[in-house]
Amino acid sequence: MPKQDVFHRTEAAMGMTPQVWARHSNPWSGWSRLTVLPLFALAVWSRIWLGWGALGLILLVLVWTWLNPRIFATPRRTDNWMSRGVLGEQIWLRQKDAPELQHHRPVVRMLTFICGAGGLIYLLGLILLSPGLTFTGLAAAMLGKLWMLDRMVWISEDAARCKTDHPSQPD
Repeated sequence: MPKQDVFHRTEAAMGMTPQVWARHSNPWSGWSRLTVLPLFALAVWSRIWLGWGALGLILLVLVWTWLNPRIFATPRRTDNWMSRGVLGEQIWLRQKDAPELQHHRPVVRMLTFICGAGGLIYLLGLILLSPGLTFTGLAAAMLGKLWMLDRMVWISEDAARCKTDHPSQPD
């Protein structure tokens, strides 16, 4: 069995089949997905006002996280930034060892570290109910994710130029 990295484990946990990936390449899915971390923070912070009732909001955010890449139709076009970023994620998962994509590896590692560090700060802020830590972590995680998406656009473009395995485009 091949070594599973954070990208493959996340893909497996989310149940990302080729059909789900195709729907997730809809820019509405990608952009609305950016609501997950702020909504999760709001749900966790609501424990101040709702007590155990906050668990219901947390559950709703988790359902939204899983449901989001499934509820949008497969886009007719994927020639936009968000769609190309999602397609690039797929390419990276499947072809990251391709020689023509190796120059991306150090940047992807750095961005993964930024997202992870931001995520840890974010979670610590949520646990401690610290606004400063929560917002600092949220900002780092989201900016890291957007920068990662931009890198995935670049990967998608490089793969198309080099004719590596590119996810099929909708008809």
